[in-house]
Amino acid sequence: MTDFSPLVRQITDCLLEKKAEDIQVLHIAELSSVADTFILCTAGSNVQSKAIADHVVDTVKRTLGERTFGREGMEAHNWVVLDYFDVVVHIFLPEARAYYGLERMWRDAPSTTVQEP
Repeated sequence: MTDFSPLVRQITDCLLEKKAEDIQVLHIAELSSVADTFILCTAGSNVQSKAIADHVVDTVKRTLGERTFGREGMEAHNWVVLDYFDVVVHIFLPEARAYYGLERMWRDAPSTTVQEP
């Protein structure tokens, strides 16, 4: 894996543990003041989306002492956003990811694909 911050590394590890698919890390710091990094992934179902989000929140809090500044989409789970200020995690169902197209919106951002080692 590349030289990710401890927070990005922990989040991507959590995503892999819960079998998230198509994990992309977008390095947006040079393009926006919204955040430094977006992490995008796809879940196969609402249940998996919730499990991924819960695992990230619990593990990051336990291991790094970091809490989310905000959480959105925790009711429907078709697009869950976990805001860690400099790092924002987006957990999509396939249809929502295709519809919103964050990769297209941030196509100028350098990106890294995260896969199982």
